[in-house]
Amino acid sequence: MVDIIGYTAAVLTAFASGPQAIKVIRSGKTKDISSGTYAILVAGLILWIIYGIYKTDWPLILSNSIATLLSGTVLVAKILEKKREA
Repeated sequence: MVDIIGYTAAVLTAFASGPQAIKVIRSGKTKDISSGTYAILVAGLILWIIYGIYKTDWPLILSNSIATLLSGTVLVAKILEKKREA
């Protein structure tokens, strides 16, 4: 039962940034997104991946890798939009 809770949490958190990433990709707009928030989030997710690697915890590694990919997409889009505006 505890494993089911852990796997469910992993899936939910892995895909939590999905809707935002899809919206940014479709619209190309990131004006109302905080680059600082996403930078901190991506840094934290990378640390979770490293921690998961040391613990050999595949659910932790995979879920945070997916979350990093999605959140990183939003962060990169934000950075690119700022460069275009400058």
